[in-house]
Amino acid sequence: MSLRIVMLGAPGAGKGTQAIRLAEKLGSLHISTGDIFRKNLREGTPLGKQVQGYLDSGALVPDSLTCDIVADRLAQPDCEKGYILDGFPRSIPQAEMLKAFLEKRGEKIDVAINVDVPDEEIVARLSSRRSDPETGAVYNLLFSPPPADIAPRLIQREDDKPETVQYRLKTYHETTEPIIAWYGKEGVLRTVESSKAGPDEVYARVVAVVESL
Repeated sequence: MSLRIVMLGAPGAGKGTQAIRLAEKLGSLHISTGDIFRKNLREGTPLGKQVQGYLDSGALVPDSLTCDIVADRLAQPDCEKGYILDGFPRSIPQAEMLKAFLEKRGEKIDVAINVDVPDEEIVARLSSRRSDPETGAVYNLLFSPPPADIAPRLIQREDDKPETVQYRLKTYHETTEPIIAWYGKEGVLRTVESSKAGPDEVYARVVAVVESL
């Protein structure tokens, strides 16, 4: 099944984990915007150099450049077997640019899956993350607690502190959440309720959505 899928959800909703697992099941690609950016920056591509210029000046990377980078990746032959977009689009202008790019190729997004988790649960999840400074491993005190012998050396990243998480959620609600309604109007939105559900249960629900298409 060659599908083009967008994974939506607030930071900490678990959409990245679900995107990776679903890509493995479908034999399709997991395309993370962050990974694409890092690859272009590392390889010093023309697009990467443009991004670096914005980063060096402290300016935000414009939607048009972000879309150019994603479009460049989606035009690669391996994307013909289908893909799952993780971290893109992040705004309605990006969603509109993606639609226009795909229409020129005679393609479209088949489904946008929204992994829905209440804010208070996300704050609890993310503020329970702990990182091992020696190995880089990440644990969660709720879902995947660390071995007792290494627990004392674990740290909490600034990004995972409750006040930081709440700020990230505020930004998400203002900028990215409107995409959910936009894909609803496009007729391709499916919402997976994920409150109080573990990763395996959420994955089963995500798979059920895809198998219903």
